[in-house]
This record gives sequence, structure tokens and C-alpha cells, in this order.
Amino acid sequence: MLAQAHDDALDTGPRKTAPGTERFCAATGEVKPVDEMIRFVVGPDGALVPDLKRRLPGRGLWITATRQALAAAVARKAFARGFKRDIRTAPDLVATTERLIEQAALDALAMSHKAGTVASGFGKAAAAVERDRVVGLINAAEASPDGTRKLMASLRRREDAADIAVVDTFTSAQLDLALGRSNVIHAALLAGPESETFLARTARLDRFRAGPMPGSPDTGKDETRRPAKPGARNARKSAAADERTGTEEPRKA
Repeated sequence: MLAQAHDDALDTGPRKTAPGTERFCAATGEVKPVDEMIRFVVGPDGALVPDLKRRLPGRGLWITATRQALAAAVARKAFARGFKRDIRTAPDLVATTERLIEQAALDALAMSHKAGTVASGFGKAAAAVERDRVVGLINAAEASPDGTRKLMASLRRREDAADIAVVDTFTSAQLDLALGRSNVIHAALLAGPESETFLARTARLDRFRAGPMPGSPDTGKDETRRPAKPGARNARKSAAADERTGTEEPRKA
């Protein structure tokens, strides 16, 4: 069944969205798949809240999930117009939304670690790339060129290299916290639903920061990232996996 576009900028409340469902972007005036958008609701105190999991109660307004679109929505007072009421919009809404998307990705990595689908450390990552069913290679943002080059050389020898994501989005300190160990520079991501959730959320973070990628649906081509580039593979497919798995965030101690 084809997805139905919605004329109204507001939805009627949280509900499950079938793959391919589309919504109207209150910032750009375009209709886009929900996997490329962020839902916002108004909290009890009148403050605007990003609803990344699309589960918060109340009517929601949708914005294309990029920095540019969200900044435009704030500048054009799209939220006040869409909700037809005064809205408390924090001056750092764009930065706060980005931090939430980033933390959601790191929380998914922590869940992947708990599920046993992360091989941390150069040696374990290299061994996994050689013999295991790997779906991603993670390099810290500050990783040395030499270590990264060696792992990439091993990765390119695989027949399925074009289907393996290469993620260099996060710092070593962020990886340390997510994986519960110190000085994480390299890690391999093994196949599993938790891994797909992490890749989906990392892809969302990349899109939010960079906007539409070359070869994204906006240009009518496949948006899959190849191993020579950072980020996560097949963003739309992985985003659907994020919704299916419903991975819970780890509890804070």
C-alpha cells in the first residue's frame, strides 16, 4: 500500500508508522518519508520537545531532520504557526536536538556491546574483519592514519566490503563511555539487530549534521555509504530496523 502524504502540518498523536509513511515538513513545505524527519511535540510547560522515537503524547509537528531545516523552522516561527499557539523554543534547540540524536546513537552502541556484537580494540577488530560477519568498522575521530589504513586494507579484501559501514563519527572518549572500557580507538561491529540500530542512528546523526548526502533520495540515487567514506550504510533500511527493534536506551547508573 502506498504511503499517504498528510496535508496538515500536525499529526493527531503518536502512532506506529509503516515503512514509507510520509509527512509534511513545516520548515521546507516538502513531503518526505518519516525516516528523514523529526517529530516535535509541546510539553506540559509549553516548551518544544524533540520526539526522536515518535512516541510522546499529543499532536506532533514534523521537520526535515537536518540542522538547516530545523534552524529555518525556528527562524520562520514555524512551530508557533503549526501549533497555533505560543511555543517556548530554546535558543539552543538545534544544538540540543543534535546532542540527543548523538546520544541515541551512542546508547545503541552500548546496547550492541551488551549484546556481544562489538569487537573492541585494534587486534580484535582486525581479527573480526578477517573472519567474522562484520557489518561495520568503527574508528575514533582521532584514530591514527596508520591503524585506520591497515584495517581499511583488510576490509577492502572482503567480497562484501561495499556493504560494510565505516563509522568515524565519534571520539575515543565517547566510545570509551559507550563500551565501558578505556582508550577505544578501533572496533568492529558484528551482525545483529542492535548493530543495525546503531547504524541507523549514526546515519541519522550524519544526515542531521551534513544535510542530504550526494546520492541521497533528493537526487534520486542510492544513499549507501561505501567503506572509503565515514558514516553508516543504507540509512533508510537501517532506520527501519531501528523502528522494528525498538531498542531501549541503557539505564543510567
